[in-house]
Amino acid sequence: MIDFKDLNHSRVFELFEELSRIPHGSGNRGAIAQFCADFAEKNSLRYIVDDAKNVIIYKDASHGFENAAPVILQGHLDMVCQKTPENPIDFEKEGITLVREGDTLHADGTTLGADNGIAVAMVLSILERNDLPHPPIEALFTADEEIGMLGAVDLDTSLLHAKRLINLDSEDDDTVTVSCAGGSEFKAYLPLHRQNISSAGVKIELCGLKGGHSGVEIASHRVNAATLAGRLLTHLSKETDFELISVNSGTKANAIPNTAVIELASAEPQKLATLAQQYVAEIQAEIAGYEEGFRAEISTLETKECLAIDKKEADSLIYALTCTPNGIIEMSAEIKGLVETSLNLGILTTDETEITLCYALRSNKTSTLAALEEKLDCFFSRLPVTIKTSGHYPPWEFKKDSELTALYVETYREKFGKVPKVEAIHAGLECAVFSSAIEDVDCIAIGPTIRDAHTVNEHLSIASTESVYELVLRMLEKLAK
Repeated sequence: MIDFKDLNHSRVFELFEELSRIPHGSGNRGAIAQFCADFAEKNSLRYIVDDAKNVIIYKDASHGFENAAPVILQGHLDMVCQKTPENPIDFEKEGITLVREGDTLHADGTTLGADNGIAVAMVLSILERNDLPHPPIEALFTADEEIGMLGAVDLDTSLLHAKRLINLDSEDDDTVTVSCAGGSEFKAYLPLHRQNISSAGVKIELCGLKGGHSGVEIASHRVNAATLAGRLLTHLSKETDFELISVNSGTKANAIPNTAVIELASAEPQKLATLAQQYVAEIQAEIAGYEEGFRAEISTLETKECLAIDKKEADSLIYALTCTPNGIIEMSAEIKGLVETSLNLGILTTDETEITLCYALRSNKTSTLAALEEKLDCFFSRLPVTIKTSGHYPPWEFKKDSELTALYVETYREKFGKVPKVEAIHAGLECAVFSSAIEDVDCIAIGPTIRDAHTVNEHLSIASTESVYELVLRMLEKLAK
């Protein structure tokens, strides 16, 4: 356990560490929901856990503010689970280990889960306090946000009565977010036929790329390891013969993959390895300015029996990886610097009978999101693939007359002597789901500074967390009056 006693709001971090000990990757919902339910019972608060494992905890207004309009404080319970190659953690059964270094919290060889565990910890801390002026609070903790906002989509919003919602899933403490992209998940399944061969092999591991959040970092020159693997395979196919055994990259559709592993069979493995290393050196020189850690680990394998992918199907995959749309599709003509439409090939998996390509699609406009799905449909129509789209969520459109935004800007200025940035983002936020499901709801999204979310380098600013927590307390006091 870490000693947080020197901090002004140590309880927030103690709760975050408790949450971190509970396995709570997307889809692993039961234990974290039970923790919240137990917390509510311990504090004599009414709560609901629905079938999707969303949790709502209700706290009455503090004395004297019983007639104030209620407010929703909202975060999500799941985290993106990524780890370093050498880390043996089983995310299904084990929690993560926090590390404190100065003003920073990070995890030991895994994602930190501050996205969005720190929000849950802040709200739980508020719920257990009885010294705060506040209106009625509806604390909403949603399930499976990271894999399509599934909990928010399944939520019965009639269980909520507030028309004011503060989402705590933003990642810059100097910014209030007021609009976000909608999105969907697009999967293409390529069936495989294999033939048994006896051959030497070459294994190529593309490593050291930065990766990152496929919305927030899509314009940050983060190279996608899956499409880079396609580029390398295309080059090698022009230089020498080989058989493709497998290619795998990424584990989350909404994370830019930072590694890829390619297995090839060849009658001339040393030649193939040399050609691969030469081309990797060219790529390293090309991207050194923004992907300085990129490298490849290339090894030759002894002759053995293996199952090679049919040549035509291997060519189809290489074509798809090389030519697929990926990254920024269109910038906004209305909001300077905003990516309007993008996609990310986040998962590429090869098994015995099938290759799966899984994309996260995003757009701040419903029509362009639909057009992007049609673009991918058209792209894959030349290949013998099966297509599936799912996890649709709407964009959250900008509300010019938002009273909650105005109140937050005022509160921020009082505390820091300056105004925060008021921004739209290209990432998806659950505010999009709530703004379409709750009539006349007024939403903002705020949060402490988190960097490199969805990667093993994810880290959280402690001072920033304390500042945002204090801002939320001031907002609650204002909303109670």
